[in-house]
Amino acid sequence: MATIIEPAPDLALTDDDVALFNTRIGMRELCRNKKINLPRALARVRYETRLNELQVQLVQMQSSVISQRKRLVVLFEGRDAAGKGGAIRRITQRINPRHFRSVALAKPTEDERGQWYFQRYVQELPRPGEIVFFDRSWYNRAVVEPVNDFCTEAEYDTFMTQINPFEEMITESGIQLVKFYFSITKAEQNRRFDEIRNDPRKRWKMSPVDERAQELWHDYTKYKELMFKATNTPRNPWVLVNANDKRSARIQAIEHLLSVVPWSGEDDN
Repeated sequence: MATIIEPAPDLALTDDDVALFNTRIGMRELCRNKKINLPRALARVRYETRLNELQVQLVQMQSSVISQRKRLVVLFEGRDAAGKGGAIRRITQRINPRHFRSVALAKPTEDERGQWYFQRYVQELPRPGEIVFFDRSWYNRAVVEPVNDFCTEAEYDTFMTQINPFEEMITESGIQLVKFYFSITKAEQNRRFDEIRNDPRKRWKMSPVDERAQELWHDYTKYKELMFKATNTPRNPWVLVNANDKRSARIQAIEHLLSVVPWSGEDDN
C-alpha cells in the first residue's frame, strides 16, 4: 500500500491563532478586503505562516544536498489540474536556483520517439549537489499515454516491465527518488477546469488532453490503479497526497519531503 497523506483537520481558534493576526502576514490578510471573512483569513494566515517556516527548512535541506553532493529526484504525478505545478513552485520559491531544476518535458520529437523511452529522462537526472523536480515524468507512459492512445499496447507493456528495474538502477547509483501522486476528485477537477476556462490569465493551461480528462475519468482511474499496483515498491514507494485542498496538499508534500531527505537543520554553505 502506498503512503497516504491526508490534510490535517482544521483546528478551533486558539490564543496562538489570535496572535497570528498581529504578525505582518496576519495584518496583510486582514487588510486584503473591506469585508473580513475571519475563518478564511485565519486559514490563509495559518497556511502562509507554516509555508514560511517550511521554506526556511527547505533552504537548509538543500544546503545539505549541496554540501554533501547528494542527488535528489522528486516526481509529481496526478490528474490534470491536481496542483502539481503549484506545489513545485512553493517548494522552489526560496531555495538556491543554481542547484535545482524543474523539468516538464514536452511531447517527444520524432527522433526521441525512436530512442529508448527513458533516454530523454536520463539526460535530466541530477548532478551531484542538485535537486530535480519532475512536473510529470516517465510515468506519462503508465497513464496519460495509454489513455489517450499516445503509445501502442506493446510500448505500454514494455514500459511496465522496465520501470521497476529502471528506478532500481537510479537509486542504486546513489540518487534518492521521491514519488508524489496528487489525488483529486472528479468534481474538484471539473471545478478547477471551469475556473481556468473563465480566467483569461489561465486559459493557456487547458490543453486538448485536459479537455477530455473528465470524459476519460474512469480510464485514467484504471491505469492509475495498475500503475500503483505494479510500481509501489518498498524501495521506491508512492506517496499519495489528498490534493482537493491545494494549500493543505502543498504543506503535506513539503513536510513529507523534509521528513525523508536527510538534512542537518543548519545552513551548511
